[in-house]
Amino acid sequence: QVQLVESGGGSVQAGGSLRLSCAVSGLFRIDNMGWYRQAPGKQRDFVATISREGTTNYADSVKGRFSIFRDNAKNTVYLQTDSLKPEDTAVYYCRVFILGIEYWGRGTQVTVSS
Repeated sequence: QVQLVESGGGSVQAGGSLRLSCAVSGLFRIDNMGWYRQAPGKQRDFVATISREGTTNYADSVKGRFSIFRDNAKNTVYLQTDSLKPEDTAVYYCRVFILGIEYWGRGTQVTVSS
């Protein structure tokens, strides 16, 4: 059974940093991995993705501030968030693809105060 466990969320002041982690249980070959976020009352939005080979994509709103990277040996994807803004406040979700099937984590809360 595939399980995704996110961690690293918290409360920070504007300008601060957090590193989010998403660990995938089991011995699977994971293809694309990514992060999405959902603010209260809004739809879930794309933040960043990374292919197994390391190709990355970012939402325009986070380019230059967030970095996504992965450790294939640990089946873990990370999101380094720097220069955080109040508008980054949201629940951050991890999504991965394994053999063409998508899996989601339960999310980790990030709150940025001004």
